[in-house]
Amino acid sequence: MSDNSTLERVRSLVTPIVTDLTLDLYDLEFRGGTLRVTIDTHPGSPGGVDLEQIALATRLISRELDHHDPVPGRYTLEVTSPGLERSLRTAAHFQREIGKTVNVRLRGAGGDARRVQGVLVSADEHQIGVRPEPTKADPAPEVRIVALDSIDRARTVFVWGPAPKPGSGGGKARRAAAGGEVAGDAGDLADELGDPADDHDDHDDLEDDDESLDGWEE
Repeated sequence: MSDNSTLERVRSLVTPIVTDLTLDLYDLEFRGGTLRVTIDTHPGSPGGVDLEQIALATRLISRELDHHDPVPGRYTLEVTSPGLERSLRTAAHFQREIGKTVNVRLRGAGGDARRVQGVLVSADEHQIGVRPEPTKADPAPEVRIVALDSIDRARTVFVWGPAPKPGSGGGKARRAAAGGEVAGDAGDLADELGDPADDHDDHDDLEDDDESLDGWEE
């Protein structure tokens, strides 16, 4: 069975679960023995996916894959969120990120022409339009049209907000306190969830993967 047919079977099982959780199936990859399911909030949502949502989705998806066994052989399941700087691989990915800053690396190009960074102003099934960042030499650059099949790799670029005004005290202390509260919540949640392997009788081993989050072997 090809990887494409495997992914289609997985997609048909995972999509209803993610939809019931009021989330989007952002991406689905099967590479190097890892099945990576990337979930996200709907476009325009005020926040991203939180730890509790990822934990719940992982349990539900793992149970469904255990029951239907769509992936041959041994593999590691990873359920994750796209993060602040997300990979853009499909036309749908680009279309939902219009208005954001992106970095695009092209195939078959060299030097400065190989990379394009700027605001994504348009996207369809075949091409995207990126307005490069202005420079002193070109303060008003024209939109550059890039064919999707010429893109080697692309991602969004997180743009930091303006620096705090001088003399605005207390901000650092508040951020430190907020960070401690988040860390405490994450620790409490980890204690409640316990060892993920306890919930999966069919999974005896847990593989280490430096490039992924902890997942369950199927």
